[in-house]
Amino acid sequence: MNRIAILRAGSTEPFPPVTEALDDPNGLLAAGGDLSPGRLLNAYSHGIFPWFSDGDPILWWAPDPRAVFKTDDVRVSTRLQRWLRQSDWIIRADTNFARVIRECAALRVNQTGTWITRSIQQAYGHLHELGFAHSVEAYDRDELVGGIYGIALGRMFFGESMFSRATNGSKVALIALCRMLNANGFPLLDAQIANPHTRSMGAIEMPRGDFVKHVAEHVSMPGLTGSWQSSWPISTARELA
Repeated sequence: MNRIAILRAGSTEPFPPVTEALDDPNGLLAAGGDLSPGRLLNAYSHGIFPWFSDGDPILWWAPDPRAVFKTDDVRVSTRLQRWLRQSDWIIRADTNFARVIRECAALRVNQTGTWITRSIQQAYGHLHELGFAHSVEAYDRDELVGGIYGIALGRMFFGESMFSRATNGSKVALIALCRMLNANGFPLLDAQIANPHTRSMGAIEMPRGDFVKHVAEHVSMPGLTGSWQSSWPISTARELA
């Protein structure tokens, strides 16, 4: 029977190779450790991410296959294009990271718990302060209606979660993020595990081995450092049509 690695909190011991991840559940690689910036950034640079519920140990995952968006090929339906042309929504980045992650953590219909625990919110808030975690936000006047957050390392973006408070809220944030990433030389956006919503927007599945090679190449490249707030290039949803 295969066993996963157990990491000690506060240690710098490396993750095992992702090839040692379990097939069932798909991608479970290790447990334990901590959510320090060093541990989290090391995980992402090897194609690994944390995913666990309150009361569980920290669990680390590297599923096979991996869901990704090609940043030059996010899907915008004809219907959505028409809607975007008429939209007066405003698009911003890094102006309300804490609110975005709280909205992503909020329970949905038929959902009994969230993996975006208080410890996750605090850890990613710290990464945001350090310039690694970012949010893209859609506003209807002054109301936050959608958003997405994740981690940027080099020229690789690791999407974590998105939310909608209005129809098309998460779609607008995702499209805006992909457009910006593509313009700055980020070929892929990691979406972790495919679901019907991400597939409808153009997510594809990539073998884990190919994904890890892509990550290793692109996290070492010069990327976008610090806050995106002042340099964010997209101001309105109309620009996405």
